Amino acid sequence: MLIDSHCHLDRLKSAPDHQSLKTALDNAKARGVDYVLCVNVRQNGFEQMRDKVADFKQVFLSSGVHPLDVKEGLDVKQIAEFANHPKVVAIGETGLDYYYADETKALQQSCFEQQIALAVEVDKPLIVHTRDAREDTIAMLKQGKADTVGGVLHCFTENWEMAKTAIDLGFYISVSGIVTFKNASELRNVIRKVPKDRLLVETDAPYLAPVPHRGQENQPAYVRDVAEFVAELRGEKYPDLAHYTSENFFNLFKDAARLVGRS
Repeated sequence: MLIDSHCHLDRLKSAPDHQSLKTALDNAKARGVDYVLCVNVRQNGFEQMRDKVADFKQVFLSSGVHPLDVKEGLDVKQIAEFANHPKVVAIGETGLDYYYADETKALQQSCFEQQIALAVEVDKPLIVHTRDAREDTIAMLKQGKADTVGGVLHCFTENWEMAKTAIDLGFYISVSGIVTFKNASELRNVIRKVPKDRLLVETDAPYLAPVPHRGQENQPAYVRDVAEFVAELRGEKYPDLAHYTSENFFNLFKDAARLVGRS
């Protein structure tokens, strides 16, 4: 078993309808990918995303607003209502991105703070996006008592110090296809150090297709390429990495574990 712990099925241009999405998920299954987590990024995008994947039992959901989408507004009450859906296993994608939107720092921080509080209130883990905001991200997670629900720093590209601090808070580190890129030597050094019980793998599809699929639209099937690369990087066997990252997924996303009868 292998799990794509973070993707955006509703944004796949290659899968605009039910049949083409089924094909994408079947392709993933053929490569050993049994489950995927489809992550919400926009306030007004959840319902469309939910409806698109409604027929696929192997797809879990999250509810939240991405830091680059907070200008569209944040309605925490509505996010909480979305989180009541039985397939919603996490709050997010939320967080801070000062690389692309430094000018909205204050708004990002407010929205992040509110979504951390919501995660604690509804007892669901957080999916965190962080870029060029190491100190503020960690500080806000600590201040909001995010350690009580845990979560994941997804598509991790930061340094080992941040990874270690997040791990000490009970968070997981998720690695995407970026780790396969030629200029990712620092990231590879970090991923070698992440403990087995704190590592996840993802695609972030349709973005960031791993080698050897660079230039193509990313898709859940390609998490196999990420996992195989990471296994070799860490000096491990692929089946072992696939097993323990899947166990980590269900240990973190306990609602997903209950949905598949693993709790």
